[in-house]
Amino acid sequence: MKKGLLAITMMLSMMLLAGCMYPESERAENQIPYEDQLISVQNAVNQYRGASGGLLPIKTRDMDVDQYIKYPIDFSKIAPTYLAEIPPNAYESGGVYQYVLMDVEENPTVKLVDLRLTEAIRTINVRKSANGGQAPISEIIADNVYKLNYEAMGFSEEQTAVSPYSGRNLPLVVNGKGDVFVDYSMDLYTVLQEYEGTLEPGQDIRFLLYENSPVVPAYSLPYTVNEKNEPVFKVD
Repeated sequence: MKKGLLAITMMLSMMLLAGCMYPESERAENQIPYEDQLISVQNAVNQYRGASGGLLPIKTRDMDVDQYIKYPIDFSKIAPTYLAEIPPNAYESGGVYQYVLMDVEENPTVKLVDLRLTEAIRTINVRKSANGGQAPISEIIADNVYKLNYEAMGFSEEQTAVSPYSGRNLPLVVNGKGDVFVDYSMDLYTVLQEYEGTLEPGQDIRFLLYENSPVVPAYSLPYTVNEKNEPVFKVD
């Protein structure tokens, strides 16, 4: 009996130790966009907005920043007054999500940016820096949208980013300035097969990805549809 209790005690100790040693960003609670956490942050934002005469608890960003990361929530303005604690899945708590606001003019809505997407982009940017800031291309995809030449950059294989919507490995593209983006074409194609609404010619269709998801398609270029109702890069 004593040996059995000792074994159980040792197992529990090892489990606790493993939990403590597990990388903070890889813990399950830091990787899941829990609905109750989104609701709590949304309520806190609404309360702050009401108490401040319409101001929003956001950090200042340049106006030319990607629309999906332009309005990050400043948790120091809402916690702990309106929010008991910062969600564990938030970047500020060691999580993988950046909490942001969309539709700030009409209906400020809390959404998430999956920061794991930035890892693939960062890898490309590091190689670019080592290559004098150049991003060699292998193919023209659309006007001012190009496929990267990974072999010329020293990669043994194509770099991808895991989709926060489908789990697919999404390709990366680059524009004429050398800025790297995630290509959501595959996810958009899937969504369009089931979409029953009407899309206007030239309309940016990225809203299809996040209208029923808490995660926004950050680090992307605008898309529209062609005559076959397939996603294509939107050309200005």
